[in-house]
Amino acid sequence: MTIRIQHSYIAFDDAEAALGFYRDVVGFEVSNDVDMGGGMRWITLAPAGSDVSIVLTPVGAGESDADREVMADLLAKGVLGGLVLATDDLDADFERIAASGADVIQEPMDQPWGVRDAAFRDPAGNQLRLTQH
Repeated sequence: MTIRIQHSYIAFDDAEAALGFYRDVVGFEVSNDVDMGGGMRWITLAPAGSDVSIVLTPVGAGESDADREVMADLLAKGVLGGLVLATDDLDADFERIAASGADVIQEPMDQPWGVRDAAFRDPAGNQLRLTQH
């Protein structure tokens, strides 16, 4: 038996801003964009050629109003979710993403555990780290 990652969820508070960031800035391809009704939209994106994807989902989808409010507060603080992405050219990708106006939280730097990385926030506040080995 083999277990592998198929997709992971990233919350958003603005579908168009999230879609534009991950598609146009990060460069992921849209594999699904379905209006589920009732404010729910299923947007699946992945790097070209990858079978691992992210699903953009409204913050607190399917939760109670009280839980959705708490989750929205956590999202606004940038602590609800995030991604670590590998790249072959950290400096070029950093410059491209920074030029888009993305919120830079860490310039490229060498880490003591053997990688070079940088960090941004997506339009909803999720942390996006770029890593190069």
